[in-house]
Amino acid sequence: MMGVEFVQLSLVPMAIGVLAAIACALPGNFLVLRKQALIGDAISHVVLPGIVVAFLVTGTISTWPMMIGAAGAALVAVGLIEAIRRLGRIEPGAAMGVTFTAMFAAGVLVLEQSDTSAVHLDVEHALFGNLESLIWLSADGWSSLADPGALAEIPSELPRIGIVAVLIASLVWVFWRPLAISTFDEGYAASIGVPVSLLGLGVVVAAAIAAVAAFDAVGSIIVIAMFICPPAAARLMTNRLGIQVAWSLGFAAISAILGYVLAGYGPLWFGLDNSVSAAGMIATVSGLLLAFACLFAPHRRA
Repeated sequence: MMGVEFVQLSLVPMAIGVLAAIACALPGNFLVLRKQALIGDAISHVVLPGIVVAFLVTGTISTWPMMIGAAGAALVAVGLIEAIRRLGRIEPGAAMGVTFTAMFAAGVLVLEQSDTSAVHLDVEHALFGNLESLIWLSADGWSSLADPGALAEIPSELPRIGIVAVLIASLVWVFWRPLAISTFDEGYAASIGVPVSLLGLGVVVAAAIAAVAAFDAVGSIIVIAMFICPPAAARLMTNRLGIQVAWSLGFAAISAILGYVLAGYGPLWFGLDNSVSAAGMIATVSGLLLAFACLFAPHRRA
């Protein structure tokens, strides 16, 4: 597949997948190191009911209503977790599990009972996204990359996730030193004046922004996988934070590219007629990379 066909069918979806994976993997590194990986899973569940309610109230799937809806759902989730923990006197992990499972189930129920399929907001798209449909229809080969008119018709998901990925990368770069110190030694970080709690909240907020931006295009499956698998695999490759982040970005990009290619063409290689979900295959590849890291990485016994 070359020229027009490649640019139309694969370039944009693949780029969106890579940027979504990178946007989730960056904060995922700090969540994994802080032993808060479950928060990434939790955020991806909380996003669904918030987005659904935002759409039902506003009738649009534009970025700001979705962000506000997700933020509101996160606040509700935090309140429910605290109430369950205090009233039920159970440990925080159990309270989180109950809250996020219940909220995700509520979001699925509302999706099934509302007419949202026409705007690509239904149970299937919530889980798997719509990566395969994000085709650049006006592309006319590689020359379209230099054509302002053609560029104006690129699917809106690409610039949106691109802006979010650049924003998160910039924030990580700006706050690198305090993030590193507070991640490995909160006590020392607090003693030298680092706002530990505020930084922790910032990591969660960055993860939430990445999840909201990626949710419509790639669905919750990729979001969950990218928060955990590339950072966890990278952690097994090195004991240095900077190198770990670089490894995680590489794993995230490989997962997105290889997963997309295998989803579209893998079945043909085995004599099958139908393709498989790109989101599911990308998540599967990221899981396989983590499995290989667990078996062969130099720090797998660290």
